[in-house]
Amino acid sequence: MGTVVLSGAVVLVVLGFGNPLYWLAAAGVLFLYVRYGLDSSAPSASSAPGPAPSAGTAPTSYKAYRDRRDKQAKWERRYRRERPLESRRQERERGK
Repeated sequence: MGTVVLSGAVVLVVLGFGNPLYWLAAAGVLFLYVRYGLDSSAPSASSAPGPAPSAGTAPTSYKAYRDRRDKQAKWERRYRRERPLESRRQERERGK
């Protein structure tokens, strides 16, 4: 994907010698690629140790899943302990 974007930017730069708007288009394409495209095209380091994945991604191993599940349970227990009235209200609403 990166080579397609870079080659497209080069074509827009070459075309920009006739019309400077193509230079702006090339700059916009490169900006958008750097801003949004690099993260999705970067290889994932699934075997590298590190922090647990974010809430939106699936865990890479069962151990990561257990760690995330235990941490979530710990936070839920803490919430119920610190906010008993709110947690009881939520339980009542969940029961309806």
